Formats: sequence, structure tokens, C-alpha cells
Amino acid sequence: MSPPATPRRRHALVGTGARAEMFVRALVTEHADTAQLVAFADVNQTRMDAHNRWLAELGHPAVPTYRAGDFAAMLDRERVDVVLVTSVDVTHDEYIVAALRAGCDVVTEKPMTVDAARCRRILDAVAETGRQVTVAFNYRYNPLHEQVRRLLADGAVGEVGSVHFEWLLDVRHGADYFRRWHRDKGSSGGLMVHKASHHFDLVNWWLDATPVEVYAAGRLFFYGADGRRHGYARDYDRAHDSPAAADDPFALRLADHPRLRELYLDAEGEDGYHRDRNVFAPGVSIEDDMAVLARYSTGATMTYHLTAYAPWEGYRVMVNGSRGRLELEVTESDFVSPGAAGALKGAALHGDEAAAEHGTATLTLRPFWAPPTRVPVEGYTRQGHGGADARMTRVIFGGESDPLDRAATARDGALALLTGLAANRSFATGDPVRVADLLTLP
Repeated sequence: MSPPATPRRRHALVGTGARAEMFVRALVTEHADTAQLVAFADVNQTRMDAHNRWLAELGHPAVPTYRAGDFAAMLDRERVDVVLVTSVDVTHDEYIVAALRAGCDVVTEKPMTVDAARCRRILDAVAETGRQVTVAFNYRYNPLHEQVRRLLADGAVGEVGSVHFEWLLDVRHGADYFRRWHRDKGSSGGLMVHKASHHFDLVNWWLDATPVEVYAAGRLFFYGADGRRHGYARDYDRAHDSPAAADDPFALRLADHPRLRELYLDAEGEDGYHRDRNVFAPGVSIEDDMAVLARYSTGATMTYHLTAYAPWEGYRVMVNGSRGRLELEVTESDFVSPGAAGALKGAALHGDEAAAEHGTATLTLRPFWAPPTRVPVEGYTRQGHGGADARMTRVIFGGESDPLDRAATARDGALALLTGLAANRSFATGDPVRVADLLTLP
């Protein structure tokens, strides 16, 4: 007699923007035998209705929808086990804490939250309830990054002395942060929190270390109202129905993207949110050029730079150690054509197949006293963040074993956040910032 089947865990998702689709698709296709999608919640009914239409395309019935104000009622009525949080970053803590106190576990998009007070609320709720928060740091699951973790843990470069990490967002991908709600630092924490938390988490994970002190300098150089000095600006607020945007390579044309039209253009009547703001319009309060120097609990240092207006997209990571050097270089796209500048990176939504791009990825070990060695990496692809998205959902939804400890906890989310928050404070003060002065972790 076979053992009884394990009940599928019941998942509800709050925040039905573009990022939600990757999670929804994984739940109702690859992991339908272990997980069940039972409800959506959002401030906007039109967006929830769009996701229900797309569920039908996947052969899945529509799920109940709830206004965000009815979130607690949804958890109770739909007997939710796990909440997926993909809402605007500044609202994450509200849903995470409510879900934990209702007895649910949580999977949240990164960043976990946007400031120290909200982070403290989440950590306190985890301690009070004993429930689990998993932060979707999908870059941990990229096969290239997994291989870096293995090599460093195995002592391939000896004791790590320093890391140099440079990330370039091109004028297609980088520009998109300045069209949408991310342009407001109060909503996103800026790119040091929203984007760079990925990278700060990787360094914490690779080094098995925690940040101690951060010094940083950053400014808004290219985008925003002051970016007009570069000669790229057109005089309009949002692109849709604006003649001034017709010849702007930075303009996003929502009507040309069927899914984005359904999620945002068709939904504007409910909440007034414009997804296609002019990247050079006033109101940008985040930086686009940022430099960071961080010191870690092991004594290692990191120099980090994020550029959001580069001609190509990719990153370089150099790890210097007592026995040699490890070099990771990734080119995700080698240039942006004028016709592609106003499009989105890859496909219109996460979860769709990415368009073909010209890129390379190399991992090289340079030991002392020996020739360099190219390290082979199996499983790396040109889609889904290097194959990371599918690998991540196999762990968090499918229960796949995780010997590399890739599933990030609330504490991991806090540590990545604190590096970015310390950088933001250093931007403002011009002084080094001790991480412990922002928030003390157990």
C-alpha cells in the first residue's frame, strides 16, 4: 500500500505586477503537484483579472481575487499556507508581518523591505511566530554564481582579501527603473536597495561573511531633470499619446506590449499609475551612478560600482585571495540598438522567453605559480537570469534539496538590505557608516 500523498501547500500572491508572472507560471505548471495557487490580492482589480486570463491560457481555472484591504480575510477564507509578496517594495513588510502572524510562511521578492524600521518589524514577527520568510534572491541560483560559491568554499583562492564587483545596466534595462515607481526612493529604497541587494547578498553568501562598515558616493548623473544637459531629453511626462515621445529612444510604448498594456495601460483608471514616465522628467529621487567600499566581518573588503546608463549590460567580479584570483565576467548584451532602447530587457515580462542577445560568460581561476584555468559551468543559459529562476522555484516550491544553502532567510534579506541602507546614508552624510548603527541583528 502506497503512503498517502502529501497535501499541496496553498499559495496566495499579493502584488500582481509584471514580476508576479514568473511565480504564477511556476506554481501552476512545473510545481502543480506540490503547490497550489488559490488567490490573488492587489490594489487594482484590472491587474488581477489580467492574471486570471493568463491562467486560462495555461489551462488553469481562475482564482478568487481580493482587494489589498481584504488581505487578512483572504488568508483565513482561502486557508493559505504560503504568501508570495511581489508588491511595491515599501509595502512588503505590511503583507509579510500580517501573513506571519496569521500562521503563514512567506516568499518575498527582493528586497525584503526598504528601511531599517520595516526590517525590524519583519525580524520581530519571524521571532514571535516561528514562521519562515524566504527572500527570492534568484541570483544565488545562477549556475555561474553557484560555481563561485563552491570554488571559494573549497579554498581555490585561499583566504579572501578583497572583492571587486562592477555591474552595468544598459540604457534599455537601466532606463526602465526611471520610468516606474522605482524612481521614487521612498517606494524602492533606490538602486542600492532594489537592485544592488542582489549583489550584496551574493558577496555575503560567497564570503560567508557579514558587512561591518560601508562608505559610498552616489549621484543622479544621467537620468532625471538634470539629465537634460546631455541632450537626450524630450518634453513630456509620460510616453502614451505624447507626440513629443514619438522619436524618443527612451520612451516605453505600452500599447505595443500586449501584456504590459493589460497590466498597466488598461489599469490606469483604477489607481492612476503610469508605467511609462519620461526618464528625464522631474521627480526622480534615486541615483544612477554609485560607488561603494565595504568591509566585512572576515576582514575582506569589497569595491562595488553600479552604473545604470551603460552602453552594454553585464558584470565583472574579481576575488583576490592568498592563493590566487577568481574572475567572473558576464556580457548579457553587448550593445543596445536605437530601436531597442525603448523596449524592455528580454521579453515584456519575467517568465517569457528572452529575445536573442549577443553575450558571453567566462569564469577563470588564476592561481599563483600556474597558468590560468577556464572553469566549466554546467546549466548556465541565456534565459531566466542564467537559468536561476527555474532552479529557484524548484527549491522554494518543489522542495528540491539545497546543499548550497541558496534559499535566503529573513536574516539574509536583512544583511543585504543593510549594506544598501548604509550606502544610502553615506551618500547623504559623506561619512563611513557602521552597519550595526542602523540595525543590530542576532
